[in-house]
Amino acid sequence: MSRRLPSRLYAIADCGDGGDLLELTRSLLAGGARVVQLRWKDAPSGALVALAGECRRLARAQGALLFINDRVDVALACRADGVHLGQNDLPVRVARRLLGADSWIGVSTHDPNQAREAELAGADYVGFGPLFRTSTKDTGYGPRGLSGLSEVRRAVHLPIVAIGGIDRRNASSAIAAGADAVAMISALRVSSDVAATVKSLRTFLDSA
Repeated sequence: MSRRLPSRLYAIADCGDGGDLLELTRSLLAGGARVVQLRWKDAPSGALVALAGECRRLARAQGALLFINDRVDVALACRADGVHLGQNDLPVRVARRLLGADSWIGVSTHDPNQAREAELAGADYVGFGPLFRTSTKDTGYGPRGLSGLSEVRRAVHLPIVAIGGIDRRNASSAIAAGADAVAMISALRVSSDVAATVKSLRTFLDSA
């Protein structure tokens, strides 16, 4: 692996219901999140650039990485650390030309072939899922399961971020099956104390 994610917890800031994304990001970082992906589907471009710029400032102050979901243009505009691409977004090679060699590029994958293609194209890590059943995002794929994760681990040398229905109860099993990190959305945003939850999860995952 040429690059390693700085934490086993990959936090995704996505309010889903129109909540305060800036405050959620602030809380994730206050709890010690080292990687935060900003995800705001269907956001007006201007509003997303403004939000991303503020989140980038907060992440830089905490020494954390900020990735932008889908939007290479927004990642460029706010000088984010990287971008996370779906299967229908810009190809990795195009994103790399635009963002440069230093930027992180992650790709959502759902089977070993997609993971291998992402690795060959020059991705820095792959997301894999949905690992378990989830209502947060409809990917069009059923749960891949731990056996599917193990297959992808054998298929690629890149860091793998498992995503989909992951919380404290099943995160260790994802790490044991080959994930380098686990992405969480609902398990973080529904907490009454997001910062405390992040801090506890980081300690728990570091010992997994």
